[in-house]
Amino acid sequence: MLRPHQPPTNTQELPRKSRRTLLLGLGAAALVPMLQGCFPVVATGVSAGAAMVSDRRTSGTYVEDEGIEWKVSSRIRGRFGNSVHVNVTSYNRNVLLTGEAPNDTVRAELDGIVAGVEHVRGVINEVVVGPNSTLTARGNDALITSNVKARFVDAQRFSAHNIKVVTEANVVFLLGIVTRAEADAAAEVARTSQGVRKVVRVFEYISDEEARRLDNPTGARRQQ
Repeated sequence: MLRPHQPPTNTQELPRKSRRTLLLGLGAAALVPMLQGCFPVVATGVSAGAAMVSDRRTSGTYVEDEGIEWKVSSRIRGRFGNSVHVNVTSYNRNVLLTGEAPNDTVRAELDGIVAGVEHVRGVINEVVVGPNSTLTARGNDALITSNVKARFVDAQRFSAHNIKVVTEANVVFLLGIVTRAEADAAAEVARTSQGVRKVVRVFEYISDEEARRLDNPTGARRQQ
């Protein structure tokens, strides 16, 4: 893992990676389903179409991310069963792993599992060594995520559709393809939300011009 620069706030970032300045934050972990072992749910029908239209990822990448989450989660469960609690979040084919593993050996093995899944282009392993989190703790994290998302909408400083929120152990991870201004605004809203201990950025940065191009609603949805 790369060692992050530690700014004098509760918001962290890691150095660059991949083609669009992938900023990886180091901290604790991500949003998970409230019940251990639940896999990501793939949106279908009208809801999936609406989500893809408002997303800055290509439609092909959006679908790939859903598939990556399913495959990685399935392989981890098949290998370790309930001995680990690992949450899988794929955004633009970069996979964020969060949760708990019983020891360093198991934690390290997770990287290889993710790397073996087709279309994955990066792994950010933030799984910690320790006992699995409780259902109460996961429920609290889910409430924090919901609150942060609601405050994004209320703030009206950026499109909430462009930022994914993941929480674990009261640490909020923010993922997305965003401008610097959008990232700063999102981090500030999340940081000041109730119950948040730390904000970790896992962003790919783009220019304002590129953001306008991706958000242009005219024409057909971009294909991969």
